Amino acid sequence: MINKRLNIAIVGLGNIGSYLFNYLIKNKKILTEKNNCIPIVKYVSAKNINKKRNIKVKKNQWLKNYLDATKIKKIDLIIELIGGAEGAAKKLVFNALKNKKHVITANKALIAKYGNQLSKIAEKNKVNLEFEASVCGGVPIIRSLKEGLIANKISKIYGIFNGTSNYILSSMDKENKNFKEVLLKAKKLGYAESNPSADLNGDDVSSKLKILSSLCFNSFLNDNVYVEGIKEIDKTDIDNANKLGYKIKLLGFAELLNNKIYQRVHPTLIKKESYVASIDGVLNAVIVDAIPVGQSSIQGEGAGAAATTSALVSDISSILRGNVKFPFSISSKERKYLKFNKIDERLFSAYLRFEVLDKPGVLSNITNIFSKNKVSIKRLLQNPDKNKQGASIIIVTHKSKNKFLTKILGEVTKKKYIKKKPKLIRIDEV
Repeated sequence: MINKRLNIAIVGLGNIGSYLFNYLIKNKKILTEKNNCIPIVKYVSAKNINKKRNIKVKKNQWLKNYLDATKIKKIDLIIELIGGAEGAAKKLVFNALKNKKHVITANKALIAKYGNQLSKIAEKNKVNLEFEASVCGGVPIIRSLKEGLIANKISKIYGIFNGTSNYILSSMDKENKNFKEVLLKAKKLGYAESNPSADLNGDDVSSKLKILSSLCFNSFLNDNVYVEGIKEIDKTDIDNANKLGYKIKLLGFAELLNNKIYQRVHPTLIKKESYVASIDGVLNAVIVDAIPVGQSSIQGEGAGAAATTSALVSDISSILRGNVKFPFSISSKERKYLKFNKIDERLFSAYLRFEVLDKPGVLSNITNIFSKNKVSIKRLLQNPDKNKQGASIIIVTHKSKNKFLTKILGEVTKKKYIKKKPKLIRIDEV
């Protein structure tokens, strides 16, 4: 007979919280059998108690004040599903850990911003802080880094970490639609929020990358991330990429080069035949380069109630088994402050697009600017406008330092023959 119990409080009852509540009720028996401990949803809390939800909550299960979950002695575990790096979520998690409660969260913004502080509190009080669901939904990358790849020295982690941006870029390609059309469809399908700015400007990927980088390199979370989103990518860039043998993906990279870490998020041209290029729709994919395992990859649904619940239950099961672990795999005393390099010194090949007036000397002026900055041109295409008033010049470069590429972009932008803001998209061999 199993007598061991784990009393749980779920704070936040949106789509994910409600789905998780129902899952734990329906699957209580199997979770008990697998983990030799009974998971009991003792309390719940939500901003709007009267909101219609597809769950049956008893009156005595409701907490009027969400912070009461941190004070009630019989609560062992608090699951934070409020969201956001500040406000209620921050208060709840800090107070819970200080009061020696285990915490599970899907909140990447909170972990990315306060993970260093929170992990120290969890370690001091010998409780768990688990956040599998904070990165790539149902893709079990956090636990893979903490446990499955523990024998490996990781040199690089990269991939598609945001389903919304991936859906938009792949749909623009496959459906021959522009950015605004695809974004509207994504909102209607529930793939994009009413305000999708964090997905589109790269901030969502940046938060996830910080967490992954810290786990890979046993370092403290660091805000030194170069970030570009996909708002400037248009159908012309998608078409040009295809002609050149590439696909455009919003990728996150964390890599250790010469004992320095580069963290970057930006649209990237990758070869059509590469594995990452085949990841379409709302799927996420994570690739790890390590010794001795070599390269390993994992893909799956990056968001949604079902995928997120899968990750949350994985964390719950770990706690049910009594596995008290360091939040970032090793103790805070052993984590390092590594030097983080800016992207300026990183070598890239690049795609640059210039929309120009059709005038004599324009092309030679542009190529002279490239020559002056010691950037070698690998390929050049010139496409006239249909109205014959201008032309599109596409240049693919050999590898050069990022600072020289951006300098070229800045210099050409100032020229009077430029009709539209020039584009620079980096090329990566993945």
